[in-house]
Amino acid sequence: MPILLFGSRHLDLITDKKTTTIRKLWKKPLTQGDRLHCYWNLVSKEREKLFEAEVTEVDVIQFSDLIKNDDLAREEGFKDASELETEFRKMYPDTTDESLFQVIRFHKLPMDEWEGAKINEKAMVTKRADILFDIGKFDKSVMCYAAALKIDPDDVYLLNRKGDNLSRLGKFHEALECYDQALQIEPDNEYVWNNKAIALLNSNRPEDALKASNRAMDINDENVLVLYWRGFIFEMLGRFNDALQCYDKLLNLNPHDLDAWNAKGNLLSQIDRAEEALECYDRSLELCLEDESDASTWNRKGNALMELNRFEEAVECYQKALSLEHDNEIFLSNKGVALMELDRFEDAAECFRKVLILNPDNEDAQILMDECLENL
Repeated sequence: MPILLFGSRHLDLITDKKTTTIRKLWKKPLTQGDRLHCYWNLVSKEREKLFEAEVTEVDVIQFSDLIKNDDLAREEGFKDASELETEFRKMYPDTTDESLFQVIRFHKLPMDEWEGAKINEKAMVTKRADILFDIGKFDKSVMCYAAALKIDPDDVYLLNRKGDNLSRLGKFHEALECYDQALQIEPDNEYVWNNKAIALLNSNRPEDALKASNRAMDINDENVLVLYWRGFIFEMLGRFNDALQCYDKLLNLNPHDLDAWNAKGNLLSQIDRAEEALECYDRSLELCLEDESDASTWNRKGNALMELNRFEEAVECYQKALSLEHDNEIFLSNKGVALMELDRFEDAAECFRKVLILNPDNEDAQILMDECLENL
């Protein structure tokens, strides 16, 4: 029973586009008609069955010829034959120009023709899609969700997730088609309505986004995720008081929501209510002061203090942000500006010098450093 293990590079297996693989010649070579049992070979050493297949053709080729064949390399998932050569020499360290490889072509078999254990193919593909989505490989995960939808076209979870993928890829029109299809099946799904609102907002259609958000609110006006994005929609429409009401209602429901405290603080800063903004940032920092992700909150608090001309305190905030993200050029620049306000031009110039080391094309940092040097 020949077993083939595939890595995550071979996502085309899920979409049925990949029907070829290249392996070093085995002691007992494959022949036409052989049955293959194909698995994912996960890093955790767990193996997950993909499918069974029947070998339709086997060609044997010398390595010296294989590494000249770009077409075969692309079928195996590589950019070209040069990339294949590099990877195969790592996989097969004893390979010489005369080493023989088998080019195996196969046909995926329907599950009712399998010899071994059957699988839940939809669950397997969805799991792979979810993993890829969670690590930010949206171009690959959308392929997997599309493959799972071929198995079950009316699965609202899959339609919603595919829409989320497409939104993250900037394909908002296609994302909206997914959400609309999902809402035809579940018209009272508040999460899909909210995701549709986000896609419309990102498509620069805030009025339509608000209509979608209204539908979500009609279903559940205490959904904190809906309230969070509804606040952003109101901000885009310039309806700042309505946005603040959303954030206040959200924080009444969940006083520990860091994103909501930050969103409210950002809005208050935007409408020149810096003292109130500081209170929001302080609340956010109190909730998870040791979390590295709060470097941006320290930076925003510094910005609010700058607006109040409290430059010493602003420098302290920027320094705390930099203690969490040492090479953040934005934080360094902000600290430099605050130091300039304190006439500490030498220290400020050092900040801008570090920015230029990180990004030599930062023209603002160059101008500000020159100004500092003129005042030394």
